[in-house]
Amino acid sequence: QAQLVESGGGLVQPGGSLRLSCFGSSGFNLDYFTIGWFRQAPGKVREGLSCITYRTYNPNYADSAKGRFTIVRDAANNTVFLLMDRLTPEDAAIYYCAASGGELPATCSLADGRYHWWGRGTQVTVSS
Repeated sequence: QAQLVESGGGLVQPGGSLRLSCFGSSGFNLDYFTIGWFRQAPGKVREGLSCITYRTYNPNYADSAKGRFTIVRDAANNTVFLLMDRLTPEDAAIYYCAASGGELPATCSLADGRYHWWGRGTQVTVSS
C-alpha cells in the first residue's frame, strides 16, 4: 500500500540537530504532491512547521521554524527532509509528514486540513 514513512527522530540534547526523512513508499511518488511537516506535542494542537510545493520546490515556514528548520526535496530518492538545528525542549513532539494533491499553489499551506495523506510520525525528544 502506498504510504508516507517518516524516520530520523530520536533523542537529542538541547542545541543539537536532527534530520527527519519523509519517504514515499510502494509507489507513492512525492514529485506529484506538496509535502508538509507537522508536529504534535502532548496536550497541544497539531502545528504546521514547513511545506514545499511540487515542481517549483517553493518552501514555506512557520515562525517557529524560520531560521532553524530547512525543508529539502530529494527527488532522486523520493524523499523530503526536514533539517532541524538548535533544538530546544519545546521542539519535543511527534513529527509527521503529509501530502497534498491538486492544483499547484504559489505558496503551500501549513493548515493541516489541506493535507490528505499522512505518515504515522516519528518521535523527537530533546533532553539533556
